[in-house]
Amino acid sequence: MNYEIKIAEELQVKPSQVKATMDLLDEGATVPFISRYRKEATGSLDEVQVASVRDRLLQLRELDKRKEAVLKSIEDQGKLTAELKKAVEEAETMSKLEDIYLPYKPKRRTKATIAREKGLEPLAEKIFEQKSMDLDAVAEQFISEEREVKTLEEALQGARDIIAEWVNENAVLREKMRKLFLEDGVFTSRVIPGKENEAIKYKDYFDWSEPIKTAPSHRVLAMRRGEKELFLMLDSCPEEGSALALMEREILENESNSAVDQVRIALKDSYRRLLKPSMETEIRLLTKKRADEEAIRVFSENLRQLLLGAPLGEKSVMAIDPGFRTGCKLVCLGPQGQFLHYEAIYPHEPQRRTAEAGLAVKGLVEKYDIQAIAIGNGTAGRETEAFVKSLGLQKSVIVTMVNESGASIYSASEVAREEFPDLDLTVRGAVSIGRRLMDPLAELVKIDPKSIGVGQYQHDVDQSALKNALDDTVISAVNGVGVEVNTASKQLLTYVSGLGPVLAQNIVDYRNQHGPFSSRAQLLKVPRLGEKAFEQAAGFLRIRKAKHPLDSSAVHPERYELVEKMAKDLGASVHDLMNSDELRNRINLKNYVSETVGIPTLQDILEELAKPGRDPRESFEIFQFEEGVNSISDLKTGMKLPGIVTNITAFGAFVDVGVHQDGLVHLSHLADRFVKDPNEVVSVNQKVQVTVMEVDIPRKRIGLSMKSDPFAERGKRSEKPVQRKVDKEEGGTMAEKLAMLKKQFGK
Repeated sequence: MNYEIKIAEELQVKPSQVKATMDLLDEGATVPFISRYRKEATGSLDEVQVASVRDRLLQLRELDKRKEAVLKSIEDQGKLTAELKKAVEEAETMSKLEDIYLPYKPKRRTKATIAREKGLEPLAEKIFEQKSMDLDAVAEQFISEEREVKTLEEALQGARDIIAEWVNENAVLREKMRKLFLEDGVFTSRVIPGKENEAIKYKDYFDWSEPIKTAPSHRVLAMRRGEKELFLMLDSCPEEGSALALMEREILENESNSAVDQVRIALKDSYRRLLKPSMETEIRLLTKKRADEEAIRVFSENLRQLLLGAPLGEKSVMAIDPGFRTGCKLVCLGPQGQFLHYEAIYPHEPQRRTAEAGLAVKGLVEKYDIQAIAIGNGTAGRETEAFVKSLGLQKSVIVTMVNESGASIYSASEVAREEFPDLDLTVRGAVSIGRRLMDPLAELVKIDPKSIGVGQYQHDVDQSALKNALDDTVISAVNGVGVEVNTASKQLLTYVSGLGPVLAQNIVDYRNQHGPFSSRAQLLKVPRLGEKAFEQAAGFLRIRKAKHPLDSSAVHPERYELVEKMAKDLGASVHDLMNSDELRNRINLKNYVSETVGIPTLQDILEELAKPGRDPRESFEIFQFEEGVNSISDLKTGMKLPGIVTNITAFGAFVDVGVHQDGLVHLSHLADRFVKDPNEVVSVNQKVQVTVMEVDIPRKRIGLSMKSDPFAERGKRSEKPVQRKVDKEEGGTMAEKLAMLKKQFGK
């Protein structure tokens, strides 16, 4: 197969771009390296396009491997014809290939197999011709003790079993039936009788139907989970009449006679016993794959936004992991995140040693010259924030809440034990909270992304596909920002293009033995870090205060000579070039174009010289929750509050308003205009203003709106209250309720 032409057509790019990308991938180049440093070769394909080429290439190669196995199997059976070989080679999808292979696929003992053993295949062939005949007379010829066929009905039944299998293995019919299932199929969910109470969280699916082609990802995954947990019965088929009508159009002749009647009976049996279960399994797998892809896309985008959250930077930080009964765990960290001090304070009930705790905080702020205080947003978070703010610290000391999702996972991990073998779990958690404020990316890469709390049904989707997508997201974020090689953890270095766990550990070991790296070239002295790994990684690694000024930039070492020539041509140094707009403006890029370096790379170099090592993340901004609103009981309908987006799903966004329970802004309340995708208007970590629409204290559910006038539409609707389910796992039900209301009122 000519991969580059097919992929180019699908991605709407040039075959030469795809071919160059394929060659680079086969040589071991990474997606970040190709998209950043090989723009001339690929025609400036971006990361998404390069990754798409990589993934599609893998799929097509797997398809070709399967074709080889299929051809060998058919050939070994002595049944491979030129026509069949051509059909196999031209199959463009795995499902089409399997349809072609189905009649030749080794089978377990079936009804048709037994009928063939009884010598009934000639009768089946005669009936399948669908010509007028004396059917009883023909069938009686196959009745004999030797065949173990005792009656006329046994002979006809055996023939129908064979016909049913032929019909099921008809590749053309299967393709049309697959399309019917996808276009006209319906998901039908019913509660298993007697499990109504146990399955209450799936109440919206107790009697639910919707077209397969429009069912959103979160509902498909919710119904499948309910089925897996043995609470729901789930079907995914079109109307049987439609399926049988399709089969009759494809198989039956126009005339009606006894043979046609037998074929019609065989068609119904084939559908119910063979084709329907096969198609349903296939369609369920396909819709699951689609639902997985959407859920993974949402998760990946949320993770990317979280990883690229604004860093506070290198400042001395006090971090507090809040608590009531067990007290607040307090740590002090240096500007590079180094652990300096720990103690527990008890400012809340039941101990209420507030004065003592206040003196401790003030003393530590002064002793360690603390510039910011990070407080976890879990239990007692708002109360601890109020306590710290009441101490009258200098206004220059930032006091802010930090999302602590996954901090407990980190604190019990092998990574945390390696970093702090002598510290308690809770102390490690406090360290993680503080470091998250300083550099979210550097700290969050130490935690399994599934534990960070920004996914949707992450435990229900294909775990291998999820891991690959999340790894891609982390790699993209890490390499997009760049990594300071002298302070980066092993975990952060692992995600750098061309490295991985072994080389990351070797870099840390070398750094510990020989001190900080003074140049990128010194990386080549790291054990097992050869020229290829250096080529892939060097541009993404930064060395501040290095001997060569470009070592702190994203300019690749392979282009240092080119930059030095630019500087020499202007009678200046590289350092001068990096510090003078006037000098850079005098550079004529066309003078430096060569066979390997084009305008795209030269423009990148010029931009990097203007802002060497620039962090692409937004600048840190202080955020404050509404004072006096600390718990869900403080909320009132109509309140306008500041909040932070914590998670985005297909049906809306969850927002933290500082009451220990996130509220849901449904898709229909994200903006005054119609919004199809929540990512159009919000991102994870975004600061937003919301209006409280509903508060359900017993179920801990909060409905929020970002509309300018969220109550404007209420008078136009039914007075009957809408009970909205706001739940992170089953949260799609708000959309479902709205859909049912529209059906109920015809709007």
